[in-house]
Amino acid sequence: MSRNSRHDDVVPSATMLPVNPQDDHRKRMRNYLISMGIRTVCFVLAVVFTGPLRWICVGFAVILPYVAVVAANATQQRRIDVIGAVTPDDPPPQIDRRHDDSEHHQK
Repeated sequence: MSRNSRHDDVVPSATMLPVNPQDDHRKRMRNYLISMGIRTVCFVLAVVFTGPLRWICVGFAVILPYVAVVAANATQQRRIDVIGAVTPDDPPPQIDRRHDDSEHHQK
């Protein structure tokens, strides 16, 4: 496919670009720290409360790290998802070795 026949394709614009990686990292770090803060509060409440409420707080304190790590690792859309993969228009021509060897032997 040549470049001229691609006039139907959508041209990427600045509004289609993904979030700045530093901003994305900052947001994920903030969310992780908030989750760990809630976990700390759950541990404190588990010491303060008794009965079933204590075990609910312990359960949250145990589950929250997993949820926080999964959420922290979930990044925004990757650039390739937004603008698509880059592929060559036409494959380069291949050299037939047998053809080249036969020319050298004939000379």
